[in-house]
Amino acid sequence: MRIGITCYPTYGGSGAVATELGLELGRRGHEVHIISYASPFRLRGGFAERVTFHEVVPADYPLFEQSPYALALAVKQHEVALREGLELMHVHYAIPHAATAWLAKQMLKGERDLKVVTTLHGTDITLVGQDPSYFTITKFSIEQSDRVTAVSEYLKEETYRAFGCAGCDVRVIPNFVSVADFHPPTDGSCRRALAPAGHKILLHVSNFRPVKRVGDVIKLFAGVRRALPATLVLAGDGPDRDLAEHEVDRLKLRADVRFLGKVDQVADLLRGGDLFLLPSQNESFGLSALEAMACGVPVVATRGGGLPEVVVEGETGYLAPVGAVDEMTERAVALLKDDATHERMRRAAAARALEFSAERVVPRYEGLYQDVLGE
Repeated sequence: MRIGITCYPTYGGSGAVATELGLELGRRGHEVHIISYASPFRLRGGFAERVTFHEVVPADYPLFEQSPYALALAVKQHEVALREGLELMHVHYAIPHAATAWLAKQMLKGERDLKVVTTLHGTDITLVGQDPSYFTITKFSIEQSDRVTAVSEYLKEETYRAFGCAGCDVRVIPNFVSVADFHPPTDGSCRRALAPAGHKILLHVSNFRPVKRVGDVIKLFAGVRRALPATLVLAGDGPDRDLAEHEVDRLKLRADVRFLGKVDQVADLLRGGDLFLLPSQNESFGLSALEAMACGVPVVATRGGGLPEVVVEGETGYLAPVGAVDEMTERAVALLKDDATHERMRRAAAARALEFSAERVVPRYEGLYQDVLGE
């Protein structure tokens, strides 16, 4: 199949999954064309057979207060589909990608029937898409898509609740992880670069947006640090980075906290951890938690959104209400002090992640593509 993929190139679950899907499809013999305003972070730095990146460059004109990226994207989607003979366009994150794909489809009418598959990832439905400025076009573009998928049952139900979408059948295809890249450590080399000997290593990886509640990460770690020697390693960057830095200084934790900034390839980092912290306000799936579990790292997180579909309470980690920092701290300390339970959870986490392996999930997308192209 000849497949177009459009996603945001920035750090976050939707861009990561879209790019990994493109790479997996290329390995399976499909021709993949990724279209965005910059090369996605999981694509940078390497050649991938049968995967081509196409950059969208919007015109910069003094009349425009903001560059009309969506129009330039629609034109590029149309151009690539026409030139490369694409059979379908798979867009990740509805805003504005589903609408631009629909425009590209209309421009191609009479030449080919470009199928549009839209995958919903989270805030395109739960936050941004419900804003009155975007609600109508989001609902329209979802309903006009030939197929719609969501990354969790939670997000599927939220889509129906928020938008109705009487004309669409939302199918759940979960996020996935490449177990060739994300797997438990074979030795202790990953740990040595992160923390002093004898320290437990706690990890957090995110885009540092308010929904991640990174302040709770710092408070949680402060409680753990009072109970045992530990180091907190944070990877990523975003609007709440300064808040996190301030909280570290306020709680006098600077000696035991490391801010790494943006890390493109996080697998080695995750393999060095003892516990992954994700106290988010809401996660439609929780890809970072899945990647940590695949590396044999138990998770302490909130019950928000789709996380209970990934983290099995009491088996691969612990879940608590949003904002329940004291409860999460107690769970984290108890787990880190109990070597037998921690080892059991490590093994269970890695086993659970296999249920979301690329080998299991990507064929479901291939089946969806074949289904829509057969119409």
